[in-house]
Amino acid sequence: MTVSAEKRKTLADSFAALRAHKRIGLVPFIPAGYPDLETLGPGLRALDAAGAAAIEIGFPFSDPIADGPTVQEAFGVALARKLKMADVFRAVADVRPSVAAPLVSMVSYSIVYRYGQDRFFADAKAAGFNGLILPDLPPPEAEGVCDRVRSAGLDTILMVASTTTPARRKEIVRLSSGFVYYLSVSGITGERDQLPPNLPANVAQLKQLGDRPICVGFGIHKPEQVRQLSAVADGAIIGSAIVRRMRQHASEGPQGIAKAVGDYCQSLLA
Repeated sequence: MTVSAEKRKTLADSFAALRAHKRIGLVPFIPAGYPDLETLGPGLRALDAAGAAAIEIGFPFSDPIADGPTVQEAFGVALARKLKMADVFRAVADVRPSVAAPLVSMVSYSIVYRYGQDRFFADAKAAGFNGLILPDLPPPEAEGVCDRVRSAGLDTILMVASTTTPARRKEIVRLSSGFVYYLSVSGITGERDQLPPNLPANVAQLKQLGDRPICVGFGIHKPEQVRQLSAVADGAIIGSAIVRRMRQHASEGPQGIAKAVGDYCQSLLA
């Protein structure tokens, strides 16, 4: 099914609708090229149909920044297949007409720098991305890059940790135009049984710094955790748990993998 351009949501559209209905959004993560590039299209369509507020697409990287073993393994598989940047952009462009949810790339700034900043931003926009997460680009270095990202018509999304200083938090909120990515725990990605007790206060403090949506990631994988977050955050980012299900259903092919992750996301929102 083709989604008309006017019905494709921006990040602002998606989170405004959620706030109007006092609901939390789900932001699932899918690694491009895992277990193969053919899985990306069906996976994105399934996550969109499941009600994702936005979908994060990971660009495989050989030197992970905060990725846990589950995501690292997926990236390793994709890189072993000699996946190229152009392959990812082409695959996203092919599926974009059938996906309404905004798409966000999770990509190391070192990849963007080698590819060419303005070239990457232009190609990402042309492929149908709405925003960029650059996890290894902190302020003040991020200032000039964020200006160029927004000039290309893309939203900027920066990360805040529980250990980030108040001054740095204020700067990150100012530089983020799409949403602020709050790391629920220090360390690497991966499923965890409980959310940290300081999370509500930290998210509330971020909300006082501006009107940007706050999405929480790292460790979330259970419906009860999403329910807990719904009282404080705008979005819940789900990564490792989705990749684990992709691995478990890898033998079922792209459609089987897509159904598994779509069903899982629906269960989290139920």
